[in-house]
Amino acid sequence: MTGTLDSGRDADREVDARRIEQFLYREARLADEHDYTGWESLWTDDGLYWVPANGDDTDRMTQMSIIHDNRNRISTRIKQFSTGRRLSQVPASRLRRVVSNVEVLGIEENGDTTVEANFVLVESRERGKELWAGRYTYRLRTVDDELRMSYKKVALVDNDRVIPTLSFLI
Repeated sequence: MTGTLDSGRDADREVDARRIEQFLYREARLADEHDYTGWESLWTDDGLYWVPANGDDTDRMTQMSIIHDNRNRISTRIKQFSTGRRLSQVPASRLRRVVSNVEVLGIEENGDTTVEANFVLVESRERGKELWAGRYTYRLRTVDDELRMSYKKVALVDNDRVIPTLSFLI
């Protein structure tokens, strides 16, 4: 259950918000640059990466998802990308995303901070350009003084339609 952000002084909240924004921007840059090792290092051991299909709030346990990866599967996905034999990404897509409208929504009972942000991503490939857009939901946790993702949901604007091959980190 999401509560309210009550960290005391306004200055503390601004610093936390700025730190969170910087984390989100770094995560986007690592994904855009295909730095899979760096991107994977941002996850907690119990991380969950979810891209729903057919709506934003479907039941991920009973409905089909575009991606529904636990931490083990995230690691496997990264290993597959790193082989260079993932033919759907040879050559790798050129990616650039803009992350905006970052909102710190609250603190979960387990201490994770819930954050949402909008994104627009341009993918350039030999087949042409593809535009992806949606809303990220993160649960962030401090581990050894560093922010880490324990949860990332990517609600694509058009996830209720047929989408092109999604063979990169969204």
